[in-house]
Amino acid sequence: MIKLENIRFTSSQDDNGAEEERTIIKGMDYEFEKGKFYAITGPNGSGKTTLAKLIMGIYAMSSGTLYLDGEDISGLSLAERAKKGIAYSFQHPARFKGMTFRQLLTIAAGTDDEDQLVECLARVGICSLDYLDKDVDAKLSGGEIKKIELATTIARNPKVAIYDEPDTGIDLWTISPMVDLIQRECREQGTTTIVISHNKAFLEAADRLLLIKDGKIAYDGGYHGLYPILEDLSICDFTPTCEGEGNAGCYR
Repeated sequence: MIKLENIRFTSSQDDNGAEEERTIIKGMDYEFEKGKFYAITGPNGSGKTTLAKLIMGIYAMSSGTLYLDGEDISGLSLAERAKKGIAYSFQHPARFKGMTFRQLLTIAAGTDDEDQLVECLARVGICSLDYLDKDVDAKLSGGEIKKIELATTIARNPKVAIYDEPDTGIDLWTISPMVDLIQRECREQGTTTIVISHNKAFLEAADRLLLIKDGKIAYDGGYHGLYPILEDLSICDFTPTCEGEGNAGCYR
């Protein structure tokens, strides 16, 4: 499905915007299989989100080759990759002043047929039609904007769905239904699903768990196989609980 061959990414700026060349992704090889659920975790700055953005085409690779269904898409733009079937859900979804959810969902679904839009609402657990005519602006709560982002992502029925820390800014009670939704879409639609997360619920739900450290894959396997290598890696405190709203079961 998605195959990475010797992917490298070098940035000319540090985290503060100063000029400093550093290699963030260091010759990565991997193949994401069709219809499987992958969780990618690791310490801050390890390259998790950078990798996701390279696949989507938000960042341009410094070198290497990226394949989708055997086709080299390395030179394709973000828009061209989206047309090929790759979708990206941002950690902090965009808000659009003056645009309603109905307009946004119509663009994502490629139709203004209300029955199809309502079906999308049902798939993400939105029961009220009132949501369709809400403005996608700063008045929405974190949970609401996340549901809208999820709905616009799944409305496209993508081949590959990438979710960057989808639990950010949402409450404890929303996490489990969100995991169930993403897992169900993966199974029923055959979507290759990639979730960037520290959250235990996503890590346990995944078919494969990738641990990224220093721009390389340090672990590839099941959830329970991760523990033995954490102490050796000395990457961060992977304790089972974490204080703060929206971070229950979080591994940071």
